[in-house]
Amino acid sequence: MSINTKTLNHALEFDALCDDAKSRIQEVSIDDVRAMQSGGVLFCLIDVRDKDEFDQYHIEKSEFLSKGWAEAKIHTLVESKDDKIVLYCGGGNRSALVADNLQKMGYSNVLSMAGGIKAWVNAGNPILKA
Repeated sequence: MSINTKTLNHALEFDALCDDAKSRIQEVSIDDVRAMQSGGVLFCLIDVRDKDEFDQYHIEKSEFLSKGWAEAKIHTLVESKDDKIVLYCGGGNRSALVADNLQKMGYSNVLSMAGGIKAWVNAGNPILKA
């Protein structure tokens, strides 16, 4: 299986929407996520891509919660609104949108992984494949 890590071209309006969300959230680098993993930091790593994307490959120990259900089902994965949450998607846009919404819902420690799983794979980090 080949993993496509090319950046997608989005509609300008979508890019503007994502940039607006990113102005209100905190992004974290893939190196920061690796450091949290190796340093024993407790956090919930959530993949907000679609189910077929998650099933193809994902980051080890990540939970699946699609962007379409994230706000409605976040409470099934995260016990406290103060728990650390790291969200990722393909390129960092969908996870930024979800992070923005979760913050609006009162979740106070939400991070979006900049560059998404594409940046993760391009940096040579491990993934689980189907």
